[in-house]
Amino acid sequence: MTDDPTRTAYRTCPLCEAACGLELTVTDDRIVSARGDQQHVFSHGFICPKGATLGQLLADPDRLRRPLVRRGGRHVEVDWDEAFEAVEAGLRPILERHGRDAVALYLGNPNVHTMAGGLYLTPLLRAVGSRNIFSASTVDQMPKHVSSGYLFGSPFAIPVPDLDRTDLLLMLGANPWESNGSLATAADFPGRLKAIQARGGRFVVVDPRRTRTAEHADEHLFIRPGTDAYLLFGIVHTLFAEGLTDLGRLADHVTGVEEVRELARPFSPEEVTAACAVPADRIRGLARELAAAPTAAVYGRIGTCTVEFGTLTSWLVDVVNVLTGNLDRPGGAMFPLAAHLRAARGPGGKGFRTGRWHSRVRGLPEVRGELPVATLADEIETPGDGQVRAFVTVAGNPVLSTPNSGRLDRALGALDFMVSVDPYLNETTRHADVVLPPTDAARKGHYDFSFLGLAVRNFAAYSPPVLPPDPADMDECDILARLTLIFSDGKTADLAEFHERLLGEALRKAASTDLRELVDGDHPAERLLDVALRTGAYGDQFGARPDGLSLARLLANPHGIDLGPLQPRIPELLQTPSGTIELCAPPIAADVERLRTALHRQPEDLVLVGRRHLRSNNSWMHNVPALVKGRDRCTLHMHPRDALRLDINNGDQATVMSKAGTVAASVEVTDKVMPGVVSLPHGWGHGVAGTRLSVAAERPGVNSNVLTDEFATDPLSGNSVLNGIPVEVKAAPRA
Repeated sequence: MTDDPTRTAYRTCPLCEAACGLELTVTDDRIVSARGDQQHVFSHGFICPKGATLGQLLADPDRLRRPLVRRGGRHVEVDWDEAFEAVEAGLRPILERHGRDAVALYLGNPNVHTMAGGLYLTPLLRAVGSRNIFSASTVDQMPKHVSSGYLFGSPFAIPVPDLDRTDLLLMLGANPWESNGSLATAADFPGRLKAIQARGGRFVVVDPRRTRTAEHADEHLFIRPGTDAYLLFGIVHTLFAEGLTDLGRLADHVTGVEEVRELARPFSPEEVTAACAVPADRIRGLARELAAAPTAAVYGRIGTCTVEFGTLTSWLVDVVNVLTGNLDRPGGAMFPLAAHLRAARGPGGKGFRTGRWHSRVRGLPEVRGELPVATLADEIETPGDGQVRAFVTVAGNPVLSTPNSGRLDRALGALDFMVSVDPYLNETTRHADVVLPPTDAARKGHYDFSFLGLAVRNFAAYSPPVLPPDPADMDECDILARLTLIFSDGKTADLAEFHERLLGEALRKAASTDLRELVDGDHPAERLLDVALRTGAYGDQFGARPDGLSLARLLANPHGIDLGPLQPRIPELLQTPSGTIELCAPPIAADVERLRTALHRQPEDLVLVGRRHLRSNNSWMHNVPALVKGRDRCTLHMHPRDALRLDINNGDQATVMSKAGTVAASVEVTDKVMPGVVSLPHGWGHGVAGTRLSVAAERPGVNSNVLTDEFATDPLSGNSVLNGIPVEVKAAPRA
């Protein structure tokens, strides 16, 4: 046995959607360095600054290691049993007196980065039994879920660009040089874009900012924020007008083409150019190039979702892919098949619908089992039957990430009770009566349930715990299980019994309960994963396919297993009632009139958009010194023409005002934003009393969501409008 305490461990980075492999150096049960795993089957050694600081993030002295309970106006550490007793004591009277809908639950973005989020949230939601479920999806991606639901019958059937084989990529509202990609899992997204160019292809970026991605593109087109739907409809109009549509092998699997032709008639390039600021001849050129390219894909992301026509824009992205014959073919936009999912047996199904219930105050429709987070403050503040009196957050920081977050911040202070599952006392959890911090990522296993279903190449990887468990910690699966039992009136039930019950349910879905003795795994989450893998599309079916996947096989391959390039999956994956791609669902068609009515609307004088940075992920990473060092990143970008008009100089302080609120920020004059557009990064606004984020407090920045309007939403998805916000900017008095 060696005396050297240093060892190497491999795991998937849990900090963004790219799913990169990390090679970790561990000394004395501490991660001392992280670099890219050169042998990883998907990332091939790529790493970004966030992944390189994983050890620093997990060792953050501000990170909570023990539960907190509010006493006398301050949070104090307690043991786990005392913390859950406080949860029970706080929730039980509210449930008994006011019913299940008096409890709201918010699921933050980090949930899709944990196995607990993928396996234990559904039982918790069932146990809570409330209609007041909210998540980060309605400030991020819900329009894509809705458009996919109507087109393909499932909100999770999201096509991704086949980056490794395409000849032409049209990218709208996406900046993967900074974000590593989103709703398209692609380790080293920039490298894959460079590879398109190296093999003679092109990629074109449409964005109101000249982002780092735009600077590397073959072409960058400025576009007025929130008008991507006009550009895309102009492309669709041209495809029909010039006879450029060719559905290819999908011709027998698409309905509604003629209806889309009619919807596109009013949106000629000449009609839409004034609205979107893209020249009419360039709109026609894009249509012709997409139709003529050997392979092509259109990809839209955050900038196309967080706008007033988010669902229409998301829909039109795939309408163009369908009409040019580029959906579900190599080099186009394709559907991944994750290892933990079973292959579809379609076509045909129940389809997709929304509005199974509506919010109490504003009557906003349910979408995919949740309500728009834009109405959360309404539900807390408005008295009456069903008023939200208790709040549960599992990760996330809605006080910084949701519209008119100043109002939500005030509303949280009026709750009767709040409990948060979170490793930090942040701007949101400072309101909690109980904070339950899960053990850190290095002490639990990792499998990407969400992101492997969005990967641009099929692969599978599992990371076992890197560090041994801390006896004083609690695993997140156990935390969520105990909360589930409290809501199920079974707080004294044995946790092991609960985990075993979930495993039994998983085996019953696999049509066999007599396989329990064959299930592998040292942890409840591992055992559930083993069942999913073995019964999934590539699984060993518990020995029936000896070369198939299982947990044991992934453990034996720490760098992952390559499952090959994406393959055509239509018609089998279609779950629409007709068994076809329903290109013109009635709710989509009805909303086009709203777009047409706004076509000749007078543009706002100045509008606000957000922006990302490679060293942050929303509000997560601002307490790691290595990720916030350097010059101030939370500045207001403004075009020189607007700065001159408003008598504002580079470095001046300016007041930014909107319908919802006001912030002050330092101005950075730059031609990287188009005239009429200003930009603030999101996720900032730290330094609030009651938080424990010492590094972030030194560089607090300003909260851009003080400016966004909670009453501005995309009606089809309920997604908040966070880009294209009308604002007024004034120079602060100079000394």
